[in-house]
Amino acid sequence: MAVSVKEVAARAGVSVGTVSNVLNRPEHVKPDTIRRVQDAIAELGYVPNSAARQLREGRSRSLALVVLDVGNPFFTDVARGAEARAAEDGLTLFLANSDDSTDREALHLDVFAQQRVGGVLVSPVGEDLSRLETMRGHGIPVVLVDREAGESAFSSVSVDDKAGGALAARHLLDTGRRHLAFVGGPLRIRQVADRFEGASSVVATVPEASLRLFGTDEMTLDEGRRVGEALVPLITDGRVDGIVAANDLLAIGIQRALLFADQPVRMPEDVGLVGYDDIAFAASAVVPISSVRQPSALIGSTAVELILEAADGAAPRQVVFEPDLVVRASTVG
Repeated sequence: MAVSVKEVAARAGVSVGTVSNVLNRPEHVKPDTIRRVQDAIAELGYVPNSAARQLREGRSRSLALVVLDVGNPFFTDVARGAEARAAEDGLTLFLANSDDSTDREALHLDVFAQQRVGGVLVSPVGEDLSRLETMRGHGIPVVLVDREAGESAFSSVSVDDKAGGALAARHLLDTGRRHLAFVGGPLRIRQVADRFEGASSVVATVPEASLRLFGTDEMTLDEGRRVGEALVPLITDGRVDGIVAANDLLAIGIQRALLFADQPVRMPEDVGLVGYDDIAFAASAVVPISSVRQPSALIGSTAVELILEAADGAAPRQVVFEPDLVVRASTVG
């Protein structure tokens, strides 16, 4: 049986990514680490997988990234991180937008399969991963982006969205809010469902606190404005005093609706607002918006690392980053 890069990493006492760097970018690795990895390669008789050589040196020098919403600056930053990392190995990156549509996602995946790209990075719309399994079966490495692999056998890079939702809700509760609204959807998007679950779990620990779901069909500024307009009377009469938005685009739309209503809603005096993703526009909003930050560029670059590992024959690996909360004037005066 062929020796895998994972076995080399274990023998050398390093990560799979470090072995990949020793083989392809030794200038980024300390000399003593290079020696350990080279000794492990010699002892085990490791030979790099031919699929990795084809990806880096042969027929296909392109990767594909399929995102949920190319209009969301979060995914723009993910793409930039992936593109920069791919360029280090002389690879190009194609970007496709599923627009939260399973049909569009399927169309893009079919085209990329026909073109025999060297690997696919994808943020799936739903739970059906059968097309991705077929692609992998045809020798095209696949990595899930901004989405945990769960019980599937894919590599993935994600952020703990349940922890992120919990951070947002806990911050609002800690600032004295008790009647919270969660704005986002559709819940078939795993990230949204996880953020709602995380927020719900925290609110459930405070007896007098409540959380109401305000679903959206899209995660856009327009949907945020629509829900914001519906929230104005609820905030005015005290039925809502804190809002968790499933992303920053929704949060910005909500804020515009509240600030420019016939009876403007003040932040943070009347209501606290927390977004998600920490895009640049959140910090520069009329009232800077508190937001759960994800390492977007790092997510993209790590996804490419996982593609290269898969092409080397490594076993699937799941990378989960922890989010953090950036507190701004929308929640704390």
